[in-house]
Order: sequence, then structure tokens, then C-alpha cells
Amino acid sequence: MKKCVLILSIIIFSSLYFVSDSSAQCSICTKTAQQLGEKPAKGLNAGIIYLASAPFLIAGYVFYRWKKSSHTD
Repeated sequence: MKKCVLILSIIIFSSLYFVSDSSAQCSICTKTAQQLGEKPAKGLNAGIIYLASAPFLIAGYVFYRWKKSSHTD
């Protein structure tokens, strides 16, 4: 189980690293980013992805603890 969690966490963190070029902006943030320029827009986009990853990591940890506690072997 620990090996599976380790592999899954490596996949998640590496996907966050490689997805930094993706667009994670709503329409209002897109308009704001277009007015700021290219470099600040990339920083804004990276910040949005960073903040969005926290709830998924917390939910993953809760799911892991739930599965671990319900496993009776």
C-alpha cells in the first residue's frame, strides 16, 4: 500500500510540474492576465494551479487514512 501511495504521489506532483503551461483561469482571470502581459500571466496561472492542488492533496490524504483504517487485514 505504501508503494502504491508513493507512486501515486510522484505521479501527481510530476503532473503538476508538467501541467504548468495549461490554462487554469476563469474568464475574469483571463482578461486580467491579458492586461498584465505574458510573464505575470504565467505566474498567475501557476498560482491558481498551486492553490487548486491543496484541496486535492487533502482529500487524497483523508481517503488514504479512511482506506487504511477500514482495512482489517
